[in-house]
Amino acid sequence: MEICSPINLYGLWGTAASPCAAPWAAGKSALEPGAHFPLLHRPWCLQSCFTIAQHLAYYVPKIYCRGPNPAPQKEDMLAQHVLLGPMEWYLCGEDPAFGFPKLEQANKPSHLCGRVFKVGEPTYSCRDCAVDPTCVLCMECFLGSIHREHRYRMTTSGGGGFCDCGDTEAWKEGPYCQKHEINTSETAEEEVITIEAFEKSDTYYCMLFNDEVHTYEQVIYTLQKAVNCTQKEAIGFATTVDRDGRRSVRYGDFQYCDQAKSVIVVSKTRNTSRQTKPLKVQVMHSSIVAHQSFGLKLLTWLGSVIGYSDGLRRILCQVGLQEGPDGENSSLVDKLMLYDSKLWKGARNVYHQLFMSSLLMDLKYKKLFAIRFARNYERLQSDFMKDDHDREFSIADLSIQIFTVPSLARMLITEENLMTTIIKTFMDHLRHRDIQGRFQFERYTALQAFKFRRVQSLILDLKYVLISKPTEWSDDLRHKFLEGFDAFLELLKCMQGMDPITRQVGQHIEMEPEWEAAFTLQMKLTLVISMMQDWCALDEKVLIEAYKKCLNVLMQCHSGFTDGEQPIVLSMCGHSVETIRYCVSQEKVSIHLPVSRLLAGMNYFKMSELSPPMLIEHPLRCLVLCAQVHAGMWRRNGFSLVNQIYYYHNVKCRREMFDKDIVMLQTGVSMMDPNHFLMIMLSRFELYQIFSTPDYVFTEETYFPVFLYVYIYIILTGERFSPGIGQVNATDEIKREIIHQLSIRPMAHSELVKALPEDENRETGMENVIEEVACFKKPGLTGRGLYELKPECARSFNLYFYHFSRAEQSKVTNNLTVWALPPPALPPFCPLFASLVNILQSDVMLCIMGTILQWAVEHNGYAWSESMLVGVWVLLFLMLAPNNSPSILAMLETLQNAPHLEVHKDMIRWILKVNILFYVTSSRDKDKAERKRKAEIARLRREKIMAQMSEMQRHFINENKELFQQTLEELDTSTSGVHENSPVISDAKLTALGPEQTRVAEHRQVVMCILCQEEQEVKVDSRAMVLAAFIQRSTVLSKNRSKITPDPEKYDPLFMHPDLSCGTHTGSCGHIMHAHCWQRYFDAVQAKEQRRQQRLRVHTSYDVENGEFLCPLCECLSNTVIPLLPPPRVLFNRSVGFTDILRKHKNLSPTPQNTLSRCLLSSVLIISKGLNPYSESIKEMLTTFGTATYKVGLKVHPNEEDPRVPIMCWGSCAYTIQSIERILADEDKPLFGHLPCRQDDCLKSLTRFAAAHWTVSSLSAVQGHFCTLLACKFTTLCIFQLSCFLLQVSLVLSFPAIHCQEFSGVSLGTGDLHLFHLVTMAHIIQILLTSSTGNATFFHALKEISSGWHLWRNLKAGIMPFLRCSALFFHYLNGVPAPSEIQVNGTNQFEHLCSYLCLPNNLTCLFQENSEILNTLIERSVLFICLFICLLYSSYARESNKLIDLPDDYSCLINQASNFSCPKSGGDKSRAPTLCLVCGTMLCSQSYCCQTELEGEDVGACTAHTYACGSGVGIFLRVRECQVLFLAGKTKGCFYPPPYLDDYGETDQGLRRGNPLHLCKERFKKIQKLWQQHSITEEIGHAQEANQTLVGIDWQHL
Repeated sequence: MEICSPINLYGLWGTAASPCAAPWAAGKSALEPGAHFPLLHRPWCLQSCFTIAQHLAYYVPKIYCRGPNPAPQKEDMLAQHVLLGPMEWYLCGEDPAFGFPKLEQANKPSHLCGRVFKVGEPTYSCRDCAVDPTCVLCMECFLGSIHREHRYRMTTSGGGGFCDCGDTEAWKEGPYCQKHEINTSETAEEEVITIEAFEKSDTYYCMLFNDEVHTYEQVIYTLQKAVNCTQKEAIGFATTVDRDGRRSVRYGDFQYCDQAKSVIVVSKTRNTSRQTKPLKVQVMHSSIVAHQSFGLKLLTWLGSVIGYSDGLRRILCQVGLQEGPDGENSSLVDKLMLYDSKLWKGARNVYHQLFMSSLLMDLKYKKLFAIRFARNYERLQSDFMKDDHDREFSIADLSIQIFTVPSLARMLITEENLMTTIIKTFMDHLRHRDIQGRFQFERYTALQAFKFRRVQSLILDLKYVLISKPTEWSDDLRHKFLEGFDAFLELLKCMQGMDPITRQVGQHIEMEPEWEAAFTLQMKLTLVISMMQDWCALDEKVLIEAYKKCLNVLMQCHSGFTDGEQPIVLSMCGHSVETIRYCVSQEKVSIHLPVSRLLAGMNYFKMSELSPPMLIEHPLRCLVLCAQVHAGMWRRNGFSLVNQIYYYHNVKCRREMFDKDIVMLQTGVSMMDPNHFLMIMLSRFELYQIFSTPDYVFTEETYFPVFLYVYIYIILTGERFSPGIGQVNATDEIKREIIHQLSIRPMAHSELVKALPEDENRETGMENVIEEVACFKKPGLTGRGLYELKPECARSFNLYFYHFSRAEQSKVTNNLTVWALPPPALPPFCPLFASLVNILQSDVMLCIMGTILQWAVEHNGYAWSESMLVGVWVLLFLMLAPNNSPSILAMLETLQNAPHLEVHKDMIRWILKVNILFYVTSSRDKDKAERKRKAEIARLRREKIMAQMSEMQRHFINENKELFQQTLEELDTSTSGVHENSPVISDAKLTALGPEQTRVAEHRQVVMCILCQEEQEVKVDSRAMVLAAFIQRSTVLSKNRSKITPDPEKYDPLFMHPDLSCGTHTGSCGHIMHAHCWQRYFDAVQAKEQRRQQRLRVHTSYDVENGEFLCPLCECLSNTVIPLLPPPRVLFNRSVGFTDILRKHKNLSPTPQNTLSRCLLSSVLIISKGLNPYSESIKEMLTTFGTATYKVGLKVHPNEEDPRVPIMCWGSCAYTIQSIERILADEDKPLFGHLPCRQDDCLKSLTRFAAAHWTVSSLSAVQGHFCTLLACKFTTLCIFQLSCFLLQVSLVLSFPAIHCQEFSGVSLGTGDLHLFHLVTMAHIIQILLTSSTGNATFFHALKEISSGWHLWRNLKAGIMPFLRCSALFFHYLNGVPAPSEIQVNGTNQFEHLCSYLCLPNNLTCLFQENSEILNTLIERSVLFICLFICLLYSSYARESNKLIDLPDDYSCLINQASNFSCPKSGGDKSRAPTLCLVCGTMLCSQSYCCQTELEGEDVGACTAHTYACGSGVGIFLRVRECQVLFLAGKTKGCFYPPPYLDDYGETDQGLRRGNPLHLCKERFKKIQKLWQQHSITEEIGHAQEANQTLVGIDWQHL
């Protein structure tokens, strides 16, 4: 269609004479003081808006949705020119390019930052200054604020929130960053005009909508079936639907689209077990879709326009909040909120962001919006319950932006009764209750469970409202809060006594009951209950009224319980008490008592209004239930009850469950006759008959309840560290918690935080006291930093600490340094609980303790246990005084001499010496000195015994001297062959090659098979011995990763480019086997995998089809074996006229064909098959390993006849040596002496194999390779495209195949020397011609260099890696030991290497000695060609490859990832941005949008990148998870700890804790070392073997 110019479009809106165009024609902006906004109270505005509506109705369908495949970029461009451009002109009164900057310059923006966070963007919350954890800053504001120097928490945003910088109610101090300042401006009032107009057409769309129920696979399968599209197209549809919320899948007439809709609706997906609900799909008119698309564009445009002027923003707010003619809920804001659940995801996101950038940026409009939100709260939550989208896409999620503002929360509580609204809305959605009105979860269907998960978000809203406590109370606030407290009590009343249980007797329970829902509700409400108590404690009037209301509800709950309400009278020791008959093991009992515990937490009790037996009844039943469960009386009730007891004591629930039950019992004891309390306790524990009947018959189930009964008394009297119970503060309480946690074992910071209760701000208070009680031990390369308890704090340890579980108490008893200490001194009780100590001096208590001690005196095994006795002793410590209880003291004197209590004598003596709450220090010091004296005596005795044994050994050796000498000689003879290259060498110069090569004596090499444990000598005619090895393609040394890999079937690997774009690396674990033993083992592994049922086949840590297996000893991943060989040069040491060969080749044509043919003619004497010295077994292993190297290195099918097999073997040998040399150089280690045994054995075996492989290869092929390689030396253009070290290895290893007949002399070594010199000369030429300063060439650089010393220094630096690799190669090839000078780091390494390699120290001598060859090069005038070619290559010496540099602050990476967009999703933010640590590429991982096809299979972006960047091996950092990912191939992978640590030396995988993370360079170097050592695949294998859950992950989709 034709695009109208802006001038023509203005005519559609009116002429200059029309009223609509008056301000514009006058040259005034609609926002200038002299102009008026066009939508104000003017009659002509209606006509103008009608004209605009006609314009939009005509042009929108012509611009948007014109075909089956809309083009968003083109549509947006047309909309900007035709639709939005005129409106911008109208607003500005001039060209918007000039008008908007003027508005922005004159703008006085809001003092709020208001930056809307993108998904994954870093956010910062100050732990010192934030009012609550939801107050966050963007990265820019954080870096410019005072909070940067405070304690802060770093997290990643889920999208939808905004920066709170400038909000004074969000921060205790420092609300502004350096960028934002306070500003206010005037407001205006306007009317809203509704625009309704569109033009109908006859085309339709079949629109598929998103939900959070169906999976990607289900949608793709359905679309392929419904619209007959390819899988790739279906993936594109599904990706768009997931990102935008909807996507048209068919375009045409109504019938055509409706047909597709019918197929989609009735189609059955592959996986119908999770959800049978069909996909949501509609047939929509194209013009409706067009106007919807423009509506989204218009909302986005409004969001950008109001950014220029705060006045425009306020106008938009006024228009949006203005009521329409329909009265209530008729404003645009109300309509958008109420229709939120009917919109798709993309539309919701757009208008939510518009709300945040407009309404929430100003406190006035935020207040008005909050009122409307609160009034519609119930309906919004109901819509959310029915919605199939997550909360982050619902308008209900904006509650966090409103309810966390303290002033708004108070206003909504007072004016809109928000607390009551939230709680009643919550209860309305939990209507499933039993006959007593209690919540019932056991019959929940899947739909009800889904609804219950959604309704939990209302508890979060209530938490947001209460999170900021009031400093001043008004009468209205008191009234409304108490009204909300009434509603909250109704909620707790429905929870009081829910999920009651009865002990199962006889038969085990058939089906585990539902218990998780009730505990989930309890855990969600834990912080809310605590905050309710805190609010009540702030105002005395509120506390009194709340206490009365809570007490009334508790009485109502008690009146509803009818379990065993029969009165009985208990009598004991002259005391009587009336109570009810109730047996926990027979009646119903519930662990959920929130009303009782809420009352206990108020710490306000009026004696006249309370019935202490009523208060303690239900908490006491809970504790009895726990005791009986621990005693094993409820085993037939299954694991559901065990789990409930666990969470009852767990840190997540115990603050409002177990702890409050203890407080309620302490309250009851302090208000009752202690004798009455003890008798009621005995009755509930079902122990009354035991202590009141002298001849009671004991059962095994009685032991443990008796101990727990005593244990409860220890807790009641000894636990005084809660504020309000004892005279302590909150700091003392948290300090005591930390001491007892660290007494178990040293703990990391995260472990300690998890073990401590958190408040509503997610703070534990640990940082304030940790330095007083613990020392921090920093971590090393592995592990975490640990806190260790200070020795002086161990005195506060109590073995019967009430938060210890049985397992923790058992661990503590193993720590003798703490549990053997006496009980600590206790603080006094508060006045209200001062009478609690009377329980220790009551008659019933003395009777109970006396009875237990009497059992121990009588030594009746059925009546007592040591745990009971120890518990009684602790109680005695708490109660004894010198003038008290002479009978008990007499019994203790008797027990002191009891032989069956020998181990407890020290405790009894100690108790007899102490007073109440104090112990005699001198006695302890005396005992300590006595123990020290005994230890010294024992030490002297041990030393004396050891001296006698040594004297006896020396005497025996002297008497049998001859026998020992003979034995040592035999051992030396049998083991001397283990280290072949460790003979005693004279002090003469050591030379690795050439005629002057140092001769070493041959020694036997005897090794042992790890499978059959049989020893065997390595010989050429014996059975083959092999090393487990792993071959892999590698780019670790690559200088050009972008190089395209040629077709492997046609690729000639003979000439390796110096950039080493891809090599073949061989590694080994060093474990040796017989070849036939390994073959049997591998066959067994194959048979095992074949027997595995197809349905159970998963990706294991090794792939048998590719020849992979695990080393039988160390389980290291392997895919082949290397044969062990004796030194091959000893077998092929033949004399060859090397000078004659050089002369022949000097006159040859440089073409490889002529070179090969003439060389073959000159090589008429070749080795015959009958002369091959190796056994058949060794030859088979030579072929096996060579074929494996060929298969893996070229990624082709195995073919042992391929002439490229020996080339790949030589290449693997050279590449492996270069890799190890680079590792040693980077770590600044000497060349020899620091290699691990496994690498030393691998290099020795690999080099010997490569030297011997030509004996099982085609001799004509090997000879042809040698001649082709040698010919390249006279074609210098080819030399500069070769890796000189690989060239040298290939020439030296293929040279014995040229002439194989026996000659006299040692000319094989001479040939090696000449080849080495020749290649060294070529490499020197490479170095010289590629040397440059800046952009200057070699010859220009010569003019700039003042002396030859600089050139010589560059040459030495460039050639050192080559010489080091050559030294390693010839060392393992010829077995000559390395001189001591190069086994340590020192000066003159170059000279020592030259001496070892038989090179002159002055390398120019090489050219003088071989001037004939140099003249040949000059005559052919190839140096000038080289000069041109060398400019294309980098200079020497090249730096080692390293992983990319990472920023020190992890938030920089998060910010970088938040700005990364998926390259295939139209600018959509990636959900899982992943950084390649090798090349630095950011990838969109774990998504369908970026899947690519690799070898006929769809793989994720990371997997595809590993093949392009790392030849199948990759190292990635998953930024949002802070997790390192190792990948190897398509089926192997593992997660690895990241190199980023917090201040406590811990990683934070998943960013759950939010502590600031910084780069640990040592750990990053460790990851880099794994990569450089080619150990990534090995690490993956070990990880998958250790953690089988990793095997089930589809790594290829990452």
